[in-house]
Amino acid sequence: MKKIQLSSFLSIVGIGSASGLVFKHNSLFIISDNASFLYQFDILQNKLKRIPLVENPQENIPKKSKYDFESISLKGNKLHIFGSGSTSKREKRIIYNLENEAIAEKDLSKLYRQLKQTCSITDDELNIEGALFYNEKWYLFQRGNGANSKNGIFIINEKFNDDGDIEFIPIQLPKIQHIETTFTDAILVGDKIYFLATAENTTSTYADGEILGSLIGRIDTQTMKIDFTQKISDSHKFEGLTLYNKTEDKIEFLLCEDNDSDILETNIYELILRN
Repeated sequence: MKKIQLSSFLSIVGIGSASGLVFKHNSLFIISDNASFLYQFDILQNKLKRIPLVENPQENIPKKSKYDFESISLKGNKLHIFGSGSTSKREKRIIYNLENEAIAEKDLSKLYRQLKQTCSITDDELNIEGALFYNEKWYLFQRGNGANSKNGIFIINEKFNDDGDIEFIPIQLPKIQHIETTFTDAILVGDKIYFLATAENTTSTYADGEILGSLIGRIDTQTMKIDFTQKISDSHKFEGLTLYNKTEDKIEFLLCEDNDSDILETNIYELILRN
């Protein structure tokens, strides 16, 4: 069992329902599943910047209309932001270039349709909650909290198009109380995948349920087997994970929490794992 320490790191007014984050150059880049902005928070200057990702961007978008941006991943100097895919409105990928601030958008509806066919799930059960790039391939983390409970990892080609082979690796995670935990984010640290998972008492990818707790775990990229899992909270719905610092004896992560509310304030937590 790992020695863990979870503590409050900072609070940011102006962001609600945080669903993913990336730490880069003393800034936190944060997405919200209720908004169509990318948020950049400068930690040293305590300053928040809103970056529109679409025309006529909004905050607190109604559930039926939201883009549901659940995943953000840094590849080179570009941030890749993915919709969850659980409705047709949620099938976009946005790329934000950190160097020139250019924004590109791609429709992923055809690819997402193939993902659903690959693991035999219905349209509303696709729920991409994490993404990372490793070994010339994209790894997309399917949160299997639908009725069919298909929790696992899609592995697809580097260009992120729909003309290559798609592999789906089912991953069964521990239960908290009577509910199986399912992916809420994942990142690459060296050649290991660290992930978050939450137990939520619902069989819907659309409707929220009672939160029973969250855990952190690690997957070996060579075997795709779980090295360990450890519960980190009884009540938080942690949905974002980023590396903050790494030394020989410890790894420090920053986490964000989806508060499932319209309140435009988000809390960032620090999680320390010691060997």
